[in-house]
Amino acid sequence: MRAIYTFVIFLLILNFTISPALAEKILGRVVGVHDGDTITVLTTDRQSLRTRLVGIDAPEFDQPYGTPAKQALSGLVFGKDVALDVTGLDRYGRTLARVFYRNLDVNAEMVRLGYAWVYRLYMTDETLLGLELAARAAKRGLWSLSEPKQVPPWEWRRQPHSFR
Repeated sequence: MRAIYTFVIFLLILNFTISPALAEKILGRVVGVHDGDTITVLTTDRQSLRTRLVGIDAPEFDQPYGTPAKQALSGLVFGKDVALDVTGLDRYGRTLARVFYRNLDVNAEMVRLGYAWVYRLYMTDETLLGLELAARAAKRGLWSLSEPKQVPPWEWRRQPHSFR
C-alpha cells in the first residue's frame, strides 16, 4: 500500500514539474504536413516536434475530404514560421498545440474553412463550435458533402476497414 502512495506522490510531483514546461510558446518552421491536423515543426533550437492541432479533428486519408484537408493545412502553414501554444502531449507522444501563423489561429481557421471538426472530446475553446456551425450553414469544405459522407473522424476510425 505504501508503494502505491509513493507512486501517486511521484506522479503528482512529475505532473507539476512537467506541466509548466509544456504550457509555453514555441517558435519554429513547419517542415512537414502529415494530414489535416498534424504537422512537424522544426524549432528555433533545431528540435523536430510532431505536433497535433489541439481541439480539432480532420478527416482521415481514406475518408472523404481527407486529401483536401491536408492540402488546406499545407497551404496555411507549410514552410512558414509559426508559434505553438503547447498544451501537452497526446498518447502517441505528439505535442498538442494551438498553432498560430502571424495573427492567424490555424486550428480555428481549419474549422472555419470546413476542413476539420471540433474535436468535442478534447475541446477547450467553445468558440470553435460557432465556427463549425457557420461552416456547416455555408456548406464550406467537407460540409458541402452529402450528410452520409459527413462522418466525424473519431467515428470513422471505429468503423471496420471492410465497411469503409
